[in-house]
Amino acid sequence: MAKVKKAYFCRNCGHESPKWIGRCPACGEWNTFTEEVIQRDSSSGTGSLVRNGNSRPQRVAEIAELTAKRIDLGNSEVNRVLGGGMVRGSLILLGGEPGIGKSTLSLQIALAANGLRTLYVSGEESPQQIKMRASRLGVHNEECLIYSETLLENIVAQMDELKPDLVIVDSIQTIYTDLIDSSAGSVSQIRECAATLLKYAKTHDLSVIIIGHITKDGTIAGPKILEHIVDVVLQFEGDSNNIYRILRGNKNRFGATFEIGVFEMRSEGLACVDNPSEILLSHYDEPLSGIAVGAAVDGIRPYLIETQALVSNAAYGTPQRSATGYDTRRLNMILAVLEKRVGLKMYTKDVFLNFAGGFKVSDPGLDLAVVAAIISSYFDRPIGEGICCAGEIGLSGEVRPAPRNDQRIIEAARLGFRRVVVSGYLRKGAPKPPKGIEVVYINRIDELPRILFGQASSDAESR
Repeated sequence: MAKVKKAYFCRNCGHESPKWIGRCPACGEWNTFTEEVIQRDSSSGTGSLVRNGNSRPQRVAEIAELTAKRIDLGNSEVNRVLGGGMVRGSLILLGGEPGIGKSTLSLQIALAANGLRTLYVSGEESPQQIKMRASRLGVHNEECLIYSETLLENIVAQMDELKPDLVIVDSIQTIYTDLIDSSAGSVSQIRECAATLLKYAKTHDLSVIIIGHITKDGTIAGPKILEHIVDVVLQFEGDSNNIYRILRGNKNRFGATFEIGVFEMRSEGLACVDNPSEILLSHYDEPLSGIAVGAAVDGIRPYLIETQALVSNAAYGTPQRSATGYDTRRLNMILAVLEKRVGLKMYTKDVFLNFAGGFKVSDPGLDLAVVAAIISSYFDRPIGEGICCAGEIGLSGEVRPAPRNDQRIIEAARLGFRRVVVSGYLRKGAPKPPKGIEVVYINRIDELPRILFGQASSDAESR
């Protein structure tokens, strides 16, 4: 008879305890332990599903080198984030908020005409519901098979029979195995199902994409070990009220994690955005105050984004500070620097900051663009045409170099900007900029107004 074992698991990190405790010793959260019944049979286990008896220890010198062959998923932005395509035999975890588009993106990958035999396993929707979404996407792939199932043993049996190249599981929280006597979505079920899928992917040389829900804290639901098991962790970010989504790699054993993919949510699905700068820059019939263009970098991908600021008199005595897509504490720091180093009376002004497209920006290299937009709105004067900013602001008012500054300048030149304002510390040893753009060097932010509203000083150099 199978042995029944009870244990308590932390819902936040997956820490196991033989008894209930109030605070998790691993993550420090309170009241997160739940009781689960684990039933294991010594005569069966996950090893009965995946077995490789030919494995033996090898010396490093004896192991043959294997070049990881990349598989084209038929989606340029997903391929970019994965490092040029998906590696065969990998396990990919895709997480994101509800309604952000995880199922839509995974179904688009399954329906893409990429020559892959794909098994799409859905534990949340019926085949008829998936058919409705597929019809809306307007993409058809005869090699895509839809399977509505939640029992892991049945899924593995279908994988043995169909021998697909790619398996997509939506979602891992709905899958369960009979080897463990607990409900689907529990810590033990998620851990066991993910481990089984990983073993199957490695031994049968196929790739698996599993979709994971996230908690209210923004982390992927289930035990933290889930993110350690998989080869790649992708985070799908964005605001459901906006049309743009960002796919970010938090972990990638086969490539770098500094690439991002940008998508636009349309009625026919998620469209790849190859050039984010074009959608984040607005075109106006006449110059407007309070608008500046900043050169940003997310990972290694440069793009230009429009920074909008509104400075008005405080109507109720206490000035308001509001920022959309930007850290409010950093905005308060920049306003204090402007008041101290430039002499602007910001303590009597309401300040509102916004970025085009609803993007959330954390790049410190956009500080100079934020300052330029605030100064423009403060004096109600539009910034000169064709000016772009890239630099970090220090507490003493100095303009510090932004990381990957050369890529920012190249992106600004590619989009037709004639002048880019950067830190003066980059003057020595700076490479020659592209043709048609002037690099203006400043050391302090009090030099910025004459650059924005008039001719450049003698510090402006065109290299």
